[in-house]
Amino acid sequence: MARKNASDDLLAPVTLAVGQEELLLDRAVREVVVAAKAADADTDVRDLTPDQLQPGTLAELVSPSLFAERKVVVVRNAQDLSADTVKDVKAYLASPAEEITLVLLHAGGPKGKGLLDAARKAGAREVACPKMTKPADRLAFVRGEFRTAGRSATPEACQALVDAIGSDLRELASAVTQLVADVEGTIDEAVVGRYYTGRAEASSFTVADRAVEGRTAEALEALRWSLSTGVAPVLITSALAQGVRAIGKLSSARGGRPADLARELGMPPWKIDRVRQQMRGWTPDGVSVALRAVAEADAGVKGGGDDPEYALEKAVVTIAHAARSGRRA
Repeated sequence: MARKNASDDLLAPVTLAVGQEELLLDRAVREVVVAAKAADADTDVRDLTPDQLQPGTLAELVSPSLFAERKVVVVRNAQDLSADTVKDVKAYLASPAEEITLVLLHAGGPKGKGLLDAARKAGAREVACPKMTKPADRLAFVRGEFRTAGRSATPEACQALVDAIGSDLRELASAVTQLVADVEGTIDEAVVGRYYTGRAEASSFTVADRAVEGRTAEALEALRWSLSTGVAPVLITSALAQGVRAIGKLSSARGGRPADLARELGMPPWKIDRVRQQMRGWTPDGVSVALRAVAEADAGVKGGGDDPEYALEKAVVTIAHAARSGRRA
């Protein structure tokens, strides 16, 4: 979720929201606006894009009012401002007006870096709003949403929600809001499954879980559902690879408590418990066979084969067969 610097005054003269995650950028703006309206219900809010902020426009917006009303001026995509307008903003940063809060939304890349540096040098309150590209970041986001709502959710429930919804933070936040409103007590994996049946079944991680558990028919059913609902084949091969590698890592690790193994293998403790349950029937040879199957499927879905769906089905069947190989020995 958005990270703030030490200066956490929502009504600081300048707030700088940096990143490309739209939900977090919008939240950064909303927090400032809510704080301003709490201080003055008649706060005037101006939300502008670069094409609306022409040279001289900012000076008009921040000029003193006869009624000394509070203002919030939001500038989106500040990295796209014209050179002349950037000069206006830099000049304002040197001497911000009272009762006015300027909120600059900047993508954070090299474009418009001069304005970014100037705002930081001026002591702007900064909120980081990075794109959450890693599953671990989205998982932390979901946990934070439940904490903010004052509700308890199990680690398995949080993971199931991420697996079911995917990478869209707005949808994840909306799902948490729905669960918090509808469910009493601790939210667990079963609750998430009831609310998101179909979506959860379509997730790439559901395909992987059923495959490494040796449940061929269920894995193939989940695979076909995933593909029919638009899940990218490359995401499925990635999930299969993660599932098989987790089996291999844990099977070669020394015994110990989940917390100790979690530190050693870089997995959360709850996942250690899940993988331990999935390991029954696996052998070192089975892991090797499964990893080769994943590699072949990955090549197949990335252009190395004529039929990505067949490549995935073949990999799922091979992995599920490998999962049962030790049970027959």
